[in-house]
Amino acid sequence: MRRNPIWLVAAPAIALLAMTACSTGVDDSSTNNPGGEQNGATGNGSAIPRPAACDADTPYIAVALPNLTNPYYIAMKRGFEEAGAEAGFEVEVQIADDNDATQLSQAQTMLQKEPCAFALNAVKSEPGAAIVKAANDAGVPVFTVNVILSDEALADQGATIVQYLGADNVAGGRQGAAAVLKDFGADADLKIGFITEPDEVPVLLRDQGFEEAIAANPNASVDAKVDGNVKQDDSLKAATELLTGNPDIKVLWASTGPATYGALQAIQTQGKDVKVYGFCASEEPLTESYPFCVAQEPEAYGRQVIGQIKDWLGGATPAPEILLPLKEFTTGQTPAPGEVG
Repeated sequence: MRRNPIWLVAAPAIALLAMTACSTGVDDSSTNNPGGEQNGATGNGSAIPRPAACDADTPYIAVALPNLTNPYYIAMKRGFEEAGAEAGFEVEVQIADDNDATQLSQAQTMLQKEPCAFALNAVKSEPGAAIVKAANDAGVPVFTVNVILSDEALADQGATIVQYLGADNVAGGRQGAAAVLKDFGADADLKIGFITEPDEVPVLLRDQGFEEAIAANPNASVDAKVDGNVKQDDSLKAATELLTGNPDIKVLWASTGPATYGALQAIQTQGKDVKVYGFCASEEPLTESYPFCVAQEPEAYGRQVIGQIKDWLGGATPAPEILLPLKEFTTGQTPAPGEVG
């Protein structure tokens, strides 16, 4: 497939992507890689530290999330808190407002309270490794969710996690490309633009899956990639600039929910005959201009991480990696509040 993007993901990020690429085909209750050790996971129940705090009547679980401006994290916070209460845990959720240093500081404060386990959705893939290292040094096991941490950064820190749980991002990208191929035809002359985020491994995996699948059409090309920064306003600005500089673009691939919101605003403002495919914008109806999206279920992810911690305390060995399928939505449907990219 021909590519001539505005910018390309830098070589280190490509190497990172190759190191962290996920396999596919997992159901919602099991791992697709039970023997693997992706993302610094131990894959060995006997090697997981069990803090004394786990023997408390109400074990304390620390949770770190990036923000509450994205509906994704509002839903995930609810899942952690509700499932934690049901499981008999004391759950504390700290919100970093998308600041890596703030998240590290919050983590260090929670670690001083001697949690039984730490659940981490890092702000960014590389800086999150420092949080894992701090937890390792405190003898607290780390369960990561949604944002895949950089294997290279974990290795540099000498840090390990117990488990990663999140969407099958490569599969989500492939689902999006399959929808484009179905709607436009297998050999349509098609120029595509990406609203992405080059500093987050899950987003790179989504883009990887899309590019792999769209390559089935030799006449399709990814002509531009811009950074939406997983924020609606930034994505609107980036998408507007992309469309202005690339008037032949017919499809926008939006790798995150906020990117989808921004892309939709951009084509509406500019009156462009462009279709948006991507990860779902929560509660945004799908239309002729927005014919397909895939959604994660972050509230369920929070619940499942709590369930994994509970099962581990009961003697189970956590799977190093759990990849979950994505729901598909098409024209005429609307993702619910908890169904979001």
